[in-house]
Amino acid sequence: MEEQKKYTAADYKSDQYVRWCPGCGDHAILATLHKAMAEVGVAPHNTAVISGIGCSSRLPYYMNTYGFHTIHGRAAAIATGFKVANPEMTVWQISGDGDGLAIGGNHFIHAVRRNVNINMLLLNNKIYGLTKGQYSPTSDRGFVSKSSPYGTTEDPFIPAELVFGARGNFFARSIDIELKISQEVMVAAARHEGASVVEMLQNCVIFNNGIHSYITDKETRAERTIHLVHGEKMLFGKEMNKGLVQDGFGLKAVELGKDGYSIDDVLVHDAHCRENFLHQQLAMMDGHTLPLAIGVIRDVEAPVYDQEVAHQVEEVKKKKGFTSLRELILSGDVWEVK
Repeated sequence: MEEQKKYTAADYKSDQYVRWCPGCGDHAILATLHKAMAEVGVAPHNTAVISGIGCSSRLPYYMNTYGFHTIHGRAAAIATGFKVANPEMTVWQISGDGDGLAIGGNHFIHAVRRNVNINMLLLNNKIYGLTKGQYSPTSDRGFVSKSSPYGTTEDPFIPAELVFGARGNFFARSIDIELKISQEVMVAAARHEGASVVEMLQNCVIFNNGIHSYITDKETRAERTIHLVHGEKMLFGKEMNKGLVQDGFGLKAVELGKDGYSIDDVLVHDAHCRENFLHQQLAMMDGHTLPLAIGVIRDVEAPVYDQEVAHQVEEVKKKKGFTSLRELILSGDVWEVK
């Protein structure tokens, strides 16, 4: 048997000059994606990267894979069609918060609801970067931008909330500067059968610099984020001496050794639990009262849309005796026009 080729990150890089602003978080995400693809080991010629419109959507140009830079908001729809037509291919979809959740919001929630086997990377910098600084669907209430000079008067989408509302089975989150965790969640997303959504909190140095600084600053990151790992205690803090415990129907952050709390009280993360109540609570923590959750939050098996479609097609072929679309068309009443 021929030994499977071992790929490196370089095998997934194209020869194109990367056209993002110096310091943009997209650079780190791109480099991490190359490494994640190499770790998963799917050949470049069996991989497709599909995007919509926006700064992040330039990413397919920088991949030595099949790629499709599509139209605004339609990446999920086109990725769905591609995957159903080519079930043997591994498909990655790249979208920004504007491209994916504004004009593309309907396609996003239905790709998640259908559980199409695509890996959706949602790069969230809470701004429209390519069109020069308008507020996006994830911008906070009161956010001042070129299109909201007096502050927005609306509440934002929370990507995790949309995923769970659409009955999503895989949700993970990372930060552009957390390279190891970003690779970890991308690999997990690729290995998950079904729709996987990875929210990447990403910095736009030009139009929204420091938007995630509350959780990304080196001095406070350990206290304001928690890295969730399946099967491990939910611990955080510089000294890893804080944890999450059940508090009635909610969660509470405690310090071990104080108020009678010990390591035995700290919850163990179960990403594979079918009930999503706790997963939703973890995903909705925002880094203020409770630490922001990063890592794989939910990873549950469920019927996969493109696989179910393929099975249905084969069953109908056997039942009806058709082997091609032409045979199906010619099986009914036909006539010839001369």
